[in-house]
Amino acid sequence: MKTILVIEDERDLLDLISFNLEREGYRVITALDGTTGLETARSGSPDLIILDLMLPGIMGTEICKILRKNEKTSNIPVIMLTAKGEEIDRVVGFEVGADDYVVKPFSNRELMLRIKAVLRRAEPDKPADKIIKVGDITIDTGSHVVTSGGEEVVLTTTEYKLLLNLAERLGRVQNRDLLLKNVWGYNYVGDTRTVDTHITRLRTKLGAAGDLIKTVRGFGYKMEAS
Repeated sequence: MKTILVIEDERDLLDLISFNLEREGYRVITALDGTTGLETARSGSPDLIILDLMLPGIMGTEICKILRKNEKTSNIPVIMLTAKGEEIDRVVGFEVGADDYVVKPFSNRELMLRIKAVLRRAEPDKPADKIIKVGDITIDTGSHVVTSGGEEVVLTTTEYKLLLNLAERLGRVQNRDLLLKNVWGYNYVGDTRTVDTHITRLRTKLGAAGDLIKTVRGFGYKMEAS
């Protein structure tokens, strides 16, 4: 049974999300403010966090930043809830390390599909373990450890899957729609800018080796050895 932490300050919405999650077979823990939510995330070891953007105490963006900087919580998938839905809100959510976002108001079916997709991405890969080297980047698929220039790079689950997808298809151009399907696991209702934001974060984390990820204008991305 997967455990999901819901951090949401609207009691009615919190109760509704909790009810629907429990009906789907998830174990649910909840928090009504940012401070309690952060403490619960650290102590409760959830498999996934549903995190409201606007919270009393600590904002959702700050919580996400703190979680990503802590080794024990850095890999917990986060779905961010936002009432706005403008591009800036989505970009900010992804920049602080959220794996996905859902705009209020949302349907229960949409939320459940997003949760299943994010949890699926977080599952360990089944193929045989291997070491992939591209330039100064090394990917250990057994331990999910990535190094760049000999230094370990801490990636979110989505960033890791994106890097692995590009590295396994070295030299081949991947369009944004295909990356959404292969990495995110579902069609993202036409919002391919999600890919662009994650590519930017990935390049930054990889440092100089991030230049190995090439932009193919008007189409997508590819990874080259040099």
